[in-house]
Amino acid sequence: MQESVESLVRLLESYRGRDKAIRTVCYGSQLVGGVLSRKADPDASSQQLGKSLLLFSAQLSHCRTMLRLFDDLSMLAYSHSYGLGAGEEDAGVRCISVLTNVADQLYYPCEHIAWAADAELIKVKSDKWWLLSTMLWGSSLLLGILKSVRVLMLLKRKLKKYERDRNSHSRLRRQMRGELLSILSSAADLSNAIHWMPPGFLWAGRFPNWLVGLLGTTSSLIGLIQMNTGDSDEADGMSSSPQ
Repeated sequence: MQESVESLVRLLESYRGRDKAIRTVCYGSQLVGGVLSRKADPDASSQQLGKSLLLFSAQLSHCRTMLRLFDDLSMLAYSHSYGLGAGEEDAGVRCISVLTNVADQLYYPCEHIAWAADAELIKVKSDKWWLLSTMLWGSSLLLGILKSVRVLMLLKRKLKKYERDRNSHSRLRRQMRGELLSILSSAADLSNAIHWMPPGFLWAGRFPNWLVGLLGTTSSLIGLIQMNTGDSDEADGMSSSPQ
């Protein structure tokens, strides 16, 4: 019990860990709140609890948006250190990674402007800036999926090459599991990103609250697992996953 509490404390003491914990609680609240608020009886206490959880989820989401106001420099530092990916062995992975960094870097100022507009700090309409930030986030997620697929293909080739080496074989298998989890996480988030696009685009606006919460919770739990096992290679700036 004490070890579990100490692990939780260590998680919450770091910015990355705190953001992932808030994200998990945010989407978990939306999942449970979405299920409870669907109750047929309008006077049911469970429905009232559901509405309260949805409001709580919205406040946590706003909290994460505020915290991301300070992520630009960390993302810029990561993009600068990665550069054009000279350290990457594969040109495809390098190209996708550079494009992902560009999308991630542009995401933050767009979201900041949208937030400032909603807060009436600047006199512009926030709708187009929220749309642009969602498009950039979705592009980053799609690129992340393509990168993981490419990495999986490269790992499969190495797996055949080191088939008789048990240590290398085990390490490659572990990396492949990490990439599969990344694909699942990004696919869940991408589904939500499309849901938040303007009506008429694929399934935009069609997800109920509980489904948005389920997809977000799945992605968040995978992020916590990867962080705990060290499988995630996210930049510190992008550890504060949008939305």
